Amino acid sequence: MRSVWKGAVAFGLVNVPVRLYSATTDHDIRFHQVHRADGGRIRYKRTCDVCGEEVSYAEIDKGYESDDGRLVVLTRDDFDALPVATGREIDVVEFVPADEVDPLLLDRSYYLEPDEKALKPYALLREALAETERMALVKIALRQRESLAVLRVRDNVIVLQTMLWPDELRRPEFPLLDREVSVRPQEVTMASSLIESLAAPFEPERFEDDYKVALEGLIETKLSGGEVRTPDQTTDRGGEEDLDDLVSALRRSVDAAKARSGGAPAKAQAAKKPAARKSSGAKTTTKSTSAKKQPAKSTTRKSPAKTRTKKPPAAKSA
Repeated sequence: MRSVWKGAVAFGLVNVPVRLYSATTDHDIRFHQVHRADGGRIRYKRTCDVCGEEVSYAEIDKGYESDDGRLVVLTRDDFDALPVATGREIDVVEFVPADEVDPLLLDRSYYLEPDEKALKPYALLREALAETERMALVKIALRQRESLAVLRVRDNVIVLQTMLWPDELRRPEFPLLDREVSVRPQEVTMASSLIESLAAPFEPERFEDDYKVALEGLIETKLSGGEVRTPDQTTDRGGEEDLDDLVSALRRSVDAAKARSGGAPAKAQAAKKPAARKSSGAKTTTKSTSAKKQPAKSTTRKSPAKTRTKKPPAAKSA
């Protein structure tokens, strides 16, 4: 990994030199926009809607339009004159209870690696955070902008997670949720029983991106089958059932979940199939979403690779 920032964590009189590494990576498959008729790349030109001329980057400034339609143009000199945060310290402001940090505020994640000489104070901070079950609320300057962030422990590594500012969170405004709803105790009991029947340790590595796997298989099939183009070639291309009784639905869901785990006869499972569909969404939205979507038909022969997973929607791979 390549570090994206170098500085030090400062708390009290302790200073811990560290390097920042991005903790996440994007594995999305990248596509180009191409002309369907000949496979040529689609390019975009920067043109002015007043004079119609193509404009180079050197001639472009930034503009802000007010609510009443007035335009303010900000040049590079204007931005250079602004005060920017360029410090190389992660300044600990305070230590807060971990369960009081709203996950909605958390943004990007980074690993902190200590310098070799700073291993002991790094370990001290790590153990203190774990022992007190607190996070360190810090300020850090990344890309010339100051951000709030928290330091927390993951395994034996200190993780820095940048945060949104409180005014960046939108308030939910759903009048429907303000209505009084009467929920019977037996309904809550059955819902709780369903949750317990589907309870499992959190192991995200057991799941995979079915869409990405299917998309990779589709691309590999087209490559191996010779369905590739060069710009000088031209090729033509051609309700769930309603259940009136909520308690009954929940009971069937619980029975179906227990039957699956206990190996009940197929006939008994089939009798509970409507309720099983209703509870399947609680397992993982990744599986259920990919299973419902069907891709557009292709004029090419079907690939054996497609049979192991559901086909992805063609709209996403376009």
